Amino acid sequence: MSDELIIYLDGEYVKKSEAKISVFDHGVLYGDGVFEGIRAYNGRIFKCKEHIDRIYAAAKAIMLDIPMTKDEMKEVLLETCRRNNLRDAYIRLVVTRGAGDLGLSPTKCPRPTVFCIAATIELYPPEMYEKGMPVITAAQRRNKATIVDPQIKSLNYLNNILAKIEANRAGVPEAIMLNHDGIVAECTGDNIFIVKDGVIYTPPIHIGILDGITRRTIIDLAKEMGIEVYEKEFTLFNVYNADECFLTGTAAEAIAVTQVDGRVIGDGVAGPITKKLLEAFQAYANSNGEPIYN
Repeated sequence: MSDELIIYLDGEYVKKSEAKISVFDHGVLYGDGVFEGIRAYNGRIFKCKEHIDRIYAAAKAIMLDIPMTKDEMKEVLLETCRRNNLRDAYIRLVVTRGAGDLGLSPTKCPRPTVFCIAATIELYPPEMYEKGMPVITAAQRRNKATIVDPQIKSLNYLNNILAKIEANRAGVPEAIMLNHDGIVAECTGDNIFIVKDGVIYTPPIHIGILDGITRRTIIDLAKEMGIEVYEKEFTLFNVYNADECFLTGTAAEAIAVTQVDGRVIGDGVAGPITKKLLEAFQAYANSNGEPIYN
């Protein structure tokens, strides 16, 4: 087998060097499309159905008809991992509007482009899960749900990227994004949770955040442990004065935040609830999912 990654592209499995899309693709020209970031653990695709359901829901929201069934899409995910001999992987599934003309209208794009990439994943360093990470609050506000709903995981990620640039310039890994009303929404690539007096709080979907699949899993695991969880609006004041703060995401899993805008959170290290949830999540993720190899 070649050392070069094998990519699924519109019905074919091709080498990375041969995986090309048109410069007229509206995903390139306008960010018109949707995507998913998915993890494989220990030979299983984690929350495979949920990720597929979410990309189809996002596609429906932008009136993009994915040219395959959900079962066919699942097989694409599995086979892309198989072709690259992967058991632990990060998978990127993308559906664009497809090639059209230089106009905005999606009606000029007769067929969507579908591609899937499966590769190894770069994680935060292990010590960061113990020490936690510093973050800032971005000046860039999260898109309003009444304009471009963040529940649509679209290819136009410029809103997040502008906030990520602020994090980069500040020398920190992540940035908290507020919504239009100054309520804490999420980070550039992760959902956010705080802990106060043994109770977990996380922003509700309706304020303008992505309905994260890792977020949902962490909420369920916390409830199974008997920890109270509330989806409730809060401000930076509540973050600064939290006992713990952590982020969740496909790549991050659950990682502690120990400094926000120069304020130390809790004891300045990963808190007990954060560590307990990370351990529970990793155990769950490594033993659940759609088998890649039968």
